Amino acid sequence: MSRVFPTVREVLALDPVRHGAPRLVAGEVGLDRRVRWVHVAEVPDIATLLGGGELVLTTGIGLPGDDAGLRAFIGDLAGVGVSGLVVELGRRYLDGVPRVMVAAAERHGLPLVELRRATPFVRITEAVHALIVDAQLTELRATEEIHQRFTELSVEGADLGEVVRQAAELSGCPVVLENLSRQVLAYDPAGESAELLLDGWEQHSRRIRPEGRTAYDADRGWLVTMVGARGQDWGRLLLRWPPGGDLAGGQSLPASAGGRSAPGPALGRAVATPADSAGSPPTRLTILVERAASTLALGRLIRRDAEGLERQLHRTLLTALLDHSWPVDEVALRARALGVVLERRHLIGVVVRHRTDDGGEDTARHRQPAGSGPLNEPGNLGEAFDSVPGAGPAGLRDLAEAVGQALREAGLTGLTSALDDQTVGVLLALPDAVAEERALSAFAAALRRCRPDLPGRNDSSRRADSSGRADSSGRADLSGRAADPQGRAGASSRSDDAPAPSAGRRSITGLLIAAGSGVGSMREARRSLIEARQVADAARRDRRDLPIFRLPHVGLAGLLHLLRDEPRVQTFVERQLGALLAYDAQHPREQLLGTLRAYLEQGRNKSAAAAAAHLSRPAFYERLARIGRILDVDLDSVDACLSLHVALLALDAIRTP
Repeated sequence: MSRVFPTVREVLALDPVRHGAPRLVAGEVGLDRRVRWVHVAEVPDIATLLGGGELVLTTGIGLPGDDAGLRAFIGDLAGVGVSGLVVELGRRYLDGVPRVMVAAAERHGLPLVELRRATPFVRITEAVHALIVDAQLTELRATEEIHQRFTELSVEGADLGEVVRQAAELSGCPVVLENLSRQVLAYDPAGESAELLLDGWEQHSRRIRPEGRTAYDADRGWLVTMVGARGQDWGRLLLRWPPGGDLAGGQSLPASAGGRSAPGPALGRAVATPADSAGSPPTRLTILVERAASTLALGRLIRRDAEGLERQLHRTLLTALLDHSWPVDEVALRARALGVVLERRHLIGVVVRHRTDDGGEDTARHRQPAGSGPLNEPGNLGEAFDSVPGAGPAGLRDLAEAVGQALREAGLTGLTSALDDQTVGVLLALPDAVAEERALSAFAAALRRCRPDLPGRNDSSRRADSSGRADSSGRADLSGRAADPQGRAGASSRSDDAPAPSAGRRSITGLLIAAGSGVGSMREARRSLIEARQVADAARRDRRDLPIFRLPHVGLAGLLHLLRDEPRVQTFVERQLGALLAYDAQHPREQLLGTLRAYLEQGRNKSAAAAAAHLSRPAFYERLARIGRILDVDLDSVDACLSLHVALLALDAIRTP
């Protein structure tokens, strides 16, 4: 029953009831039952007219005179779910209610209260009903505020962190947003310890498994709802209730004086009292997490853009190609109107992006002036980012402009625009396929002249860039190394006495360029763009300083890394390894996942795997058998082990930023 209804305990504390000198004679275990309504009755068969949750008031005048009738009367009330029975003494019963009534009420756990002083029942009903109505109005006002706040956030296009912060502020409770692999995307501890909240989060989260799309796990104290749109869930939003309950590390925070946790600024009424702590969260908190989840899902679908009109048109056309929102003929027609001819051309998708999601955080660290203090001190972070190309939305626009300038300098045509918050895309339109390598090399060289933060630059490559010289096949030498006709790296053009760059010192910051496969028609252009974006995402983990990354450079680990945010990949990992991860969460000292990893990485050689895991062979074999039972798989099956190995690689990609 909803928390807007008072408990029997709270009703007994009201002044009109206290005026009657109440005394509880039976059913103390039921004092926290909710009172939905108050009903006055003087007939023995009143139970047939009740629906449950009523507090029955009576003088006892019409009650049965025999013991069997009184037992049946109490049993009928308990059977329909009555919250309690209040009997006023003085009319039928002078010194107290019959013992048989007390025994029956105690047996059924039904609160039985005597009023030892005459009290107008109308005052009790008025007080209780006013309490219920006021609580309902309070609930409605709180719900209205929730809807208004999250509507504003949706309109403003608030990011994940802001939505989570507002949810924590409105509820006064810690809130965590995670993906399907239990990795934290955003959180707000609501004034509590963030370290305690997130300690061992993945293992703790795997123990929180309520039933239903939005449900409350009473054992763990978390209210959970799924986050997603268009039938594709991509995360969970969790709100801890009651505040001060079980933390991720199994500890609890002390409550403030009076047994009530500190209220949130807006909806402090949602904070639990000791009587509420054992029950489910208030309805308004369920509404809150669902509205917050809807706002998060909607925000993921919204893309805001502050570019110029021409760049917006380019972006509209590229988006139309990627989303299939317009026919390709119409895209070609509109592009031709912008001066970009796409029909009967060789088309190549190209993506340029920073290797870090923040667009230069690592670069900022490297470029920070000596003695300027750590980046996490106030003022230093912003100052460092100001000097880093690509930091923030303004940096992304600068990168898009640099890409456009590089196209003009290289004498190339195509559509170019930011594809998302991290990448700039290009659809190159070439006369024929023969010009593909030459055009890509010229574009990369021009972009390096515009943006010197691309990796792999040395003195030789700078000279090659500035002179614009090309090799015998017409391709520009972008890396400072000679290239053979197949594009393989040859001998270095550095002088023999030039120091070779150390692999250990090689940085993976800066920009990278990725290109998809060349296609011969507009209908295949989308495939080339998507391939380029996937290669760019995967290449972020590649420490090679290649001028341009292509699909052959991306291995399985890179492929899984670029797909790590895909809900279907996360679902695959959960299906393959979820039971084992849950087991490890429940038994942190065993960690069978490491045993499985050693077995698979050693090519299913049990002896070698046991040695790698530093276990005796009998102990290792016993662990393997236990893993097989937990996952319900045959670890001697090549197909089963292949699926598990891919799932492990995907799990590593999900856990690695």
